[in-house]
Amino acid sequence: MLMQLLVNALAFYITAYIMPGIEISGWVALFVISVVWGILTVVIKPILLLLTLPINVLTLGLFTIVINAILLLITSSIVPGFTIDGFGTAVLAVIVLSIVSSFLNSLR
Repeated sequence: MLMQLLVNALAFYITAYIMPGIEISGWVALFVISVVWGILTVVIKPILLLLTLPINVLTLGLFTIVINAILLLITSSIVPGFTIDGFGTAVLAVIVLSIVSSFLNSLR
């Protein structure tokens, strides 16, 4: 679990470095982001996926990107020191975050 927290923190750091419009104020905020993201992903994401199942089936799962972007915006509103410019930035950030996180998890 600690390893996944570190992987998420590194993925968020790399994503913020690559993506304009995303700012993380420091290392403490980075780890708080990872914890809040993990909690939201475990608690709220399954509920949202269940509620949006019909549209998710119609879009062949691509609506999951929108759900993750909403969770990322919720994370930015909860964590001080983490800002995202808008919904479009959040959607692109989720895609980059997913790619970076997959790459980092493959290195483990």
